[in-house]
Amino acid sequence: MEHTLTRAARQALILAIAVAIGLFGQVAPKKITKAEAMSSIVSKVAPEYPLMARQLKIEGQVELEVTIGESGSVEGVTIVSGNPVLTKPASEAVKKWKFSPFTQEGKPVKAVAPLTLVFKI
Repeated sequence: MEHTLTRAARQALILAIAVAIGLFGQVAPKKITKAEAMSSIVSKVAPEYPLMARQLKIEGQVELEVTIGESGSVEGVTIVSGNPVLTKPASEAVKKWKFSPFTQEGKPVKAVAPLTLVFKI
């Protein structure tokens, strides 16, 4: 018995294979340490200390997870912990940072790093 696929079924199969290859062909970002990230900073912007936080003498650390693209630009920032008054300015500042590209087997790769910003009056 011969199995034949309709044109629509063939197209659906091709699409499913293409999606699977795309999904499984992606490489997870390289995990780097805080020290590696800090030593590869090319330029950074200091976060603005919110006036309200300054007036209320709110200090503390903001923990972030930063995704760095192949070019060294920040592609994403995830807030891990910190006072909500301080997390937004920390996140906004880090989005403007630039890093030296990270490599794996000689090729630039995406990287993920933990970062800590300290707010102190």
